[in-house]
Amino acid sequence: MTSTARRTQPGAQRRHARRARGPANRARRGSAATQRRLSREIPGTLAVLPTPDDLAAMARYRTFPFTGQDHSEYLRRLDGLLRTLAAQGRHTALTLFDPGEYAAYCTDRGLDPDRPESRARYTTEVTAAGATVPYTGRRLTDTLPALLDEADRQDTWDRAGALLSDTGRCPTCNGDLAHAAFERATQAMLRLLEALGPGRHHLVCSVPSGDGGPLLAAVSVTAQQDGRLHLAEADALTFCTVLAAGIAVRVPGGVVTRTLDDEHGDEVRGWSLRDDWLTALTAAEVFSAYCTDARTGDPVPPEPDVDYLPGIALPAPDHPHQHCGHT
Repeated sequence: MTSTARRTQPGAQRRHARRARGPANRARRGSAATQRRLSREIPGTLAVLPTPDDLAAMARYRTFPFTGQDHSEYLRRLDGLLRTLAAQGRHTALTLFDPGEYAAYCTDRGLDPDRPESRARYTTEVTAAGATVPYTGRRLTDTLPALLDEADRQDTWDRAGALLSDTGRCPTCNGDLAHAAFERATQAMLRLLEALGPGRHHLVCSVPSGDGGPLLAAVSVTAQQDGRLHLAEADALTFCTVLAAGIAVRVPGGVVTRTLDDEHGDEVRGWSLRDDWLTALTAAEVFSAYCTDARTGDPVPPEPDVDYLPGIALPAPDHPHQHCGHT
């Protein structure tokens, strides 16, 4: 072997090795690019501590990353994280983190609460069954009220659904009493909106529910001249579920409506839930119902430019069990 051959052979080997590694490097780069693209299609969840007390409760854990910060600074740091994820094309859902429920969750499952993976597991499982709202770029201070409202709606839905699930079946015809009550509640809402007519209406249903406090559900509806209704389906579903729970368990609930009129002032009307249907209240009863806090029973001052009017009689549909004797 000549000296020239000896000098050129290592270079040739290096070029050959680079050519051999080229496809592998390209494959790795392609795989990394694919993973980055796929990561944008995998949604994430961020659990938020909504109050300073919640933050203080979690700060006692050594591994919790926000120890020693006030709540406003905590929210600002989360805002920064959310903006970073959004810039990467990541979709993030927001949910609430309850320290008390978290501690009980870890105890029940034998988990160490002072570990990041325990917090991540709790967040994942809570999100599957709890309230969430998507991150849309708004600050958390502006988003938290919507998230808290959604959590209240979810809690109301769960409690009303539990009441309905306990009603069972008709002992005479074996009909599903919960389904029948929901159908009747839906008819009541539609007939109520038909009676109110076109306009912007806000409906609130209240049903007593033992130690858990009253069930409250609200839905805002815009009724068009042609009869079309514009409303949030989730709110309407919760409203009907609460009303159905009152119908099924025969408790004295009620509905109050407010028709919005920027020019002439708002109109408030009311109905009581008696004998599984809505009965119109007098103007005096409407005033008393609307000017009383449904949760505490405390009086609420009447609002200016609001007319308190009697409810409108609503024709009741045939009861689904009237022919079997169970009404």
